[in-house]
Amino acid sequence: MFFKQKQKDYQLDQNNIPKHIAFIMDGNGRWAKKRKLPRTYGHHEGTKTIRTLALEANKLGVKAMSLYAFSTENFKRDAKEVEYIFKLPKEFFNLYFDELMKNNVQIRYIGHLELAPKETQMIIQDAVKKSSENTGLILCFAFIYGGRDEILNTTKLMCEQYKAGVITLDELTEDYFEKHLMTGDLPPVDLMVRSSGEYRLSNFFLWQLAYAEFVFDETLWPDYDEECLHRAIAIYQGRERRFGGVLK
Repeated sequence: MFFKQKQKDYQLDQNNIPKHIAFIMDGNGRWAKKRKLPRTYGHHEGTKTIRTLALEANKLGVKAMSLYAFSTENFKRDAKEVEYIFKLPKEFFNLYFDELMKNNVQIRYIGHLELAPKETQMIIQDAVKKSSENTGLILCFAFIYGGRDEILNTTKLMCEQYKAGVITLDELTEDYFEKHLMTGDLPPVDLMVRSSGEYRLSNFFLWQLAYAEFVFDETLWPDYDEECLHRAIAIYQGRERRFGGVLK
């Protein structure tokens, strides 16, 4: 379902706010191209959206917000664009870390950060460490992350645990498997939002999105704002979540 026209004054049910919202941040390049600017400028503007949504989600009482920041497949992009994306964490945290700290936001990451440049690793790890005691919104960056890779690596871990006698086959349940995913200590994803008008998961949270509600919005990521977030939550609140069952 796409939404071309913005609406206003969404009346949100404060008792039905999604605990975990996952975002596929799409459209930075197209946003820049429409303005005859380099794709990298679109990524720069997209970091402002992260700050805006994190603060608003925190106010609304969202427990966790995950962002598909860089996929395992994004290395296929132009080398200069990849290099620029790896510099964005420094830019983002230099600009907004103090504000996020004041608002009690906790920074986390999942993915293969070890494949990023050393400076990028240090910047993200430092933000995680300094914000670890915060108890507000968990802002989780999926950085050098892929859903298939995550499931495969977790399966290998389960095989190793079985081989070592840590678990039996009967103990290998969905709940046990899920707890050993990269997102194992985060709430289940209630709502997944993809910006820019694309209908794909692009290898994002393939396990975690099994029963999430999906909202696909035509708004390009740099233009995605608090009103767009409210609209997505309003759509979420208008749906009946049955988890495979039937509502009585």
